[in-house]
Amino acid sequence: MEKTDLIGLHHITAITSSAPKMFHFMTTVLGLHLIKKTVNQDDVSTYHLYFTDDMGTAGTDLTFFDFPGIAQGHYGKNSISRIGFRVPNDAALKFWANRLAENGVKIDDIQEHFGAKILPFYDFDQQRYQLISDEHNTGLPGGTPYRHSPVPSDMAISGLGPTIITVAQPEKLGHLLTSTMGFTKLEKQGSQTLYELHEGGHGAQVIVEASLILPDGIQGYGTVHHMAFRTPDTDSLNYWIKRIQAAGLHDSGFVERFYFQSEYFRAAPGVLFEIATDGPGFLVDETYDEAGVHLELPPFLEGQRASIEANLIPFNSEEAPNDN
Repeated sequence: MEKTDLIGLHHITAITSSAPKMFHFMTTVLGLHLIKKTVNQDDVSTYHLYFTDDMGTAGTDLTFFDFPGIAQGHYGKNSISRIGFRVPNDAALKFWANRLAENGVKIDDIQEHFGAKILPFYDFDQQRYQLISDEHNTGLPGGTPYRHSPVPSDMAISGLGPTIITVAQPEKLGHLLTSTMGFTKLEKQGSQTLYELHEGGHGAQVIVEASLILPDGIQGYGTVHHMAFRTPDTDSLNYWIKRIQAAGLHDSGFVERFYFQSEYFRAAPGVLFEIATDGPGFLVDETYDEAGVHLELPPFLEGQRASIEANLIPFNSEEAPNDN
C-alpha cells in the first residue's frame, strides 16, 4: 500500500428515533462502547453518539444522529442498505443468534455470503444489520472488545464489516470504487458484487447491490446517513480532496471535526461517502474512564453549551453495562 491509499472502513453514521434507546441497544445488547457523547456539528439540536471497540479504534465505530421530528425511513435502492459488523468465527454467529433472540431482536437465519457465514438482524427502528464471521478472513485486524462489555470477549463484535449499498446504476458506482478510490472488484453473486480495498478483508469491503425494482430508499430513522473510509492523516486527506475534486464529484472540501478531519462527497444518488483521518481520536478531550459519560463539545461549540443542552433529551450514560 502507498501512504495515500485508503485503508478500509472508518465509520458508518445512521439515524435513530431515540438516542437513549439506541444507547441501551448498542451497549447492553451488542456490547459496544459509547466512546463519545456529543452533537451533530452541523445540527446541534441532534445527538451524535459514537459506539466503538474499547479504545475507539477507527474502523470499529457505528454512530447515530437522532434528528428531532424526523419520520421513519424506508429501505430501497440508492441507499446504504445494510450495515456490516465483524465477529470472530462461525461459533460466534450461533452465540449471537441466541443472544439476539433472547433480547427480542428480529433475526434471519444464518446463511453464507461470498464465502463467509452471516447473520442478518434488525434493531427497534428496523435498521438492517449483518454479523459476518471472520473465521476465514485475512487482512485488517479487528478492534479490541470493550473491557466492560456484557458480551464475552471471544464472541464480541470487533468492528465494521462488509456493508451493502443498493443502487440502480451499479456499474457507475463500481467504476468510482475501482478507478478513483482504489477498490478491487473481487466477486459477483447474483445482483451483488463484492469490492475490497488493498486485500484488507472484511474491514475493507463493500457490497454493491443492483436493483431497478425496489423503490428509492427514503432517509429517516432506521436508515444510514453516510459511510466513511480511513485515511492516515491530514496530508493524505488533502490528497483525497484533490483527487475527489479532479473526478468531478460534488464534495465538501476540508471539514474539521476535531476528533478527525473529513471530506464528504456524493458517490451516487442517495449515497453519501466520507473520507476521514484515523486521528487524533476520541480521547483527545477526556479520559478513558469519562468517555461517553458526559456531553462533550469541540472547542468551537463550547460557547453554545447552555443552549445546546437545553434542546437535547438528557439520558444517563454513566453506568456501564454489566460485566461478564
